[in-house]
Amino acid sequence: MAGSVNRVMLLGRLTADPEMKYLANGSPLTTMRMATNRYATGPDGERREFADFHQLVVWNVGPRKLAELAAQYLRKGSLVYVEGRLQTRAWQDQTGQKRWATDVNVNDIQFVEPNADGAGHAPSTAAAPVPAAVGSNGRAPRSAAAGWDDVDGR
Repeated sequence: MAGSVNRVMLLGRLTADPEMKYLANGSPLTTMRMATNRYATGPDGERREFADFHQLVVWNVGPRKLAELAAQYLRKGSLVYVEGRLQTRAWQDQTGQKRWATDVNVNDIQFVEPNADGAGHAPSTAAAPVPAAVGSNGRAPRSAAAGWDDVDGR
């Protein structure tokens, strides 16, 4: 194989409200947690549902204010489609143990459903409405049809 691919596509619900902070250089950074469902058949032949949890890191990408939009419009329980790449980081904890965490660095976000008030994603007083698909790829969000169930955000 001549190269490699590091691409992640997830459709799931946020398990907590997004958290935005500003770095020392003034760049905004939003972190979110997402749950996705998968199904497997056990040894007894019974089909079971499992939840996987993902840590998402969202930066502003060029002129696209993804970190700010995610923090402003998404909430716990929001159904979201994201694309990005995996990145593993390592550090030493307070006891000197080496720790690792793998995050999804998000470069596209699509809001799959409107806010709970039914008004869409942008407030009605916004000068320029925020499109439902924030990503640059121009594609519609993945369907939440067959094989996807809601996650209760535990």
